[in-house]
Amino acid sequence: MAGLRVTEVDWQRLRNGTAHHTQEYPGSNLVVRRGQRFTFTLELNRPLESEETLIFTVETGPQASEALHTKAVFQTSELERGDTWMAVKEAQTENTTTFSLASPPNAVIGRYQLSTRVSSRRKHSDRKLGEFVLLFNPWCPEDDVFLDSEEERQEYVLNDSGIIFRGVEKRIRAQGWNFGQFEEDILNICLSILDRTPSYQDDPATDVSHRHDPVYITRAVSAMVNSNNDRGVVQGQWQGKYGGGTSPLHWRGSVAILHKWFKGRFKPVKYGQCWVFAGVMCTVLRCLGIATRVVSNFNSAHDTDRNLSVDKYVDSFGRTLEDLTEDSMWNFHVWNESWFARRDLGPSYNGWQVLDATPQEESEGVFRCGPASVTAIREGDVHLAHDGPFVFAEVNADYITWLWNEDESRERVYSDTKKIGRCISTKAVGSDSRVDITSLYKYPEGSRKERQVYSKAVKKLFSVEASGRRARVRRGGGRGLWRDDLLQPATKPSITGKFKVLEPPVLGHDLKLALCLTSLTSRAQRVQVNLSGATILYTRRPVAEILHESHTVKLGPEEEKKIPIAISYSQYKEDLTEDKKILLAAMCLVTKGEKLLVEKDITLEDFITIKCAQPGSPREGLGPIQ
Repeated sequence: MAGLRVTEVDWQRLRNGTAHHTQEYPGSNLVVRRGQRFTFTLELNRPLESEETLIFTVETGPQASEALHTKAVFQTSELERGDTWMAVKEAQTENTTTFSLASPPNAVIGRYQLSTRVSSRRKHSDRKLGEFVLLFNPWCPEDDVFLDSEEERQEYVLNDSGIIFRGVEKRIRAQGWNFGQFEEDILNICLSILDRTPSYQDDPATDVSHRHDPVYITRAVSAMVNSNNDRGVVQGQWQGKYGGGTSPLHWRGSVAILHKWFKGRFKPVKYGQCWVFAGVMCTVLRCLGIATRVVSNFNSAHDTDRNLSVDKYVDSFGRTLEDLTEDSMWNFHVWNESWFARRDLGPSYNGWQVLDATPQEESEGVFRCGPASVTAIREGDVHLAHDGPFVFAEVNADYITWLWNEDESRERVYSDTKKIGRCISTKAVGSDSRVDITSLYKYPEGSRKERQVYSKAVKKLFSVEASGRRARVRRGGGRGLWRDDLLQPATKPSITGKFKVLEPPVLGHDLKLALCLTSLTSRAQRVQVNLSGATILYTRRPVAEILHESHTVKLGPEEEKKIPIAISYSQYKEDLTEDKKILLAAMCLVTKGEKLLVEKDITLEDFITIKCAQPGSPREGLGPIQ
């Protein structure tokens, strides 16, 4: 009898693609999801004899081995087992046999080779049938990435476009973003990202064996989307200078970035800022089968010293002292959330996990962040993996202002300590509207529960016992802040103040505002007001000073007065960045030594004049550029 040979393979891409929600991936390779059967048909040179059985081998990565779960050898079986690779003979007609193959729901994801041989007395070599790609499966209840909502799976796995929210808390703007996870070569590029990690370069066989775990995969992608420790995808730039590259504001999607990185032999693409890193990471994780969304946090803290507060040092004009201030508050910051189980933490922490590819601080020696359980952040469990203290501070740090005196002493200045973590936003499921998800991250600001969680986080981070034992936090420059020093509020002054915009701030026009001061006492007061203004980046880093003036104001009992402020276009036009942002500050020094800092972030609008030629006289229209 002639030896049995496979003459043709039909991967049934249409049938499998529909069943596995992978029909959108282009190319000739079969793409399927783990924990779910897929079918294929083998054309043989003769019918299978009753005593003959086909033995299949699947393997992924270099030095694949059964010990590392990167290789499996199995024959057709009638028994179904969910924890191992298995094959079932579905149908046979003469020389054609159809099989279904199933992978365990915790299989390693990636590129697989499938081969087969005949089990018989004679020795047969394996015949390679071809390659397929195995992805995570949010449709499979046994998969760690299972998401029990078809609407959410359609949005967070299959939607290839979305909205990223930017701007300032009082003026949130929506920008469209093309994730493009199903575009040509994107799946191949996303798998290549995993093969460029330092872990893979050091020990590829072991690295591949960990690719069953969404915690491992998302943490690796978080590091690889930025270029700080490796030849990652995007190079960050926050100085407002984008020579030799593309301004972060000009990108409209991930596809061009990923193609440029891949075709440029893994040279980082210039340039990105937080929303670019988040957009690219969303593409990669959706492409690999993990439900992922983009999240924007307004007034986002960058806490460099892990003391759960943003400590801002200012001079007598309210200007930030950059050499002393290591922490910062960004107008907005954008990161990702992915949905999966946390076997390392326990079921209470399953669900949305924060991941941030923007290179802000190192995590275990690498610029990456997360996954941090959103539930853990809300409950103050900052001791849990990964990067809980940093994420907790981003949304819930206290904002503390210090006046740095010439004798190098410091005084606490009264200001809004609760301004961090506002309007945390993401795109709605099935529409382009904005959904506020702040309540997923923290209890209502200033509530008893929110303060309890904050104290719990402090104690977990600093091992401070309820008796109030002090824990010292080291700061740069030899300074130290005691935690109980930070928790002492500044004296509330006897005046209030706020900036009021008198005319809409439009690029190319003068700015007209007023500082409104109100006395809260029944006595007359003298207030020295030191005003400053600077053009800033969206990280609130000052670029150039454009205002510097002082006023003395006499306030009668419970009187309100307005100080007019005018900034001409010529004052700011040379120093305005593409972010089009200005920060105003007023340090108000009251007679009895009280101090109040008032701040205002301004984003200038772009306007364009459109002339419509019509019969008769031309009309002019004025409208904002979105």
